[in-house]
Amino acid sequence: MVALEEAVMEIIVNAGQSRSLCFEALRSAREGNIEEARSLLCEADSYSRQAHKMQTQLIEQDAGEARQPMTLIMVHAQDHLMTSLLARELSEEIIQLHSLYRQ
Repeated sequence: MVALEEAVMEIIVNAGQSRSLCFEALRSAREGNIEEARSLLCEADSYSRQAHKMQTQLIEQDAGEARQPMTLIMVHAQDHLMTSLLARELSEEIIQLHSLYRQ
């Protein structure tokens, strides 16, 4: 069983790193480095997967016998994860636009 505090911090850290990499990818695309931008998105995906995996473990625990309390820090972690997922989707679209513009 995963400790709640540990799980929450893992979600926040990994989601935050994913989001940071998405914005780094956007800067690279703006500078014309489309391949680097795509590589950064792939790196962001690995952090996002780690955060999502931890979220899934918490959901599984909550569905079983180990009910999880809803805390402000848990909501904060969920916000980080959802924001990073949205940043990832939008970054991909914007990078695609940059690549079309540069052709």
